[in-house]
Amino acid sequence: MYTARFFSTQLGRASLASIGAMVVMCCFALTQQVRAVPTVMASSAAITGELA
Repeated sequence: MYTARFFSTQLGRASLASIGAMVVMCCFALTQQVRAVPTVMASSAAITGELA
């Protein structure tokens, strides 16, 4: 079903654009989550230190 002939059609090009957009969105979301982890860990350590 998904051959070079399919991807040369307008629907095939639209599907490639959709797949590309999903990959970009997933990479963006992943980088946002990775950046948030150290701040969450630092704040939880500060809270734990205050409670101890």
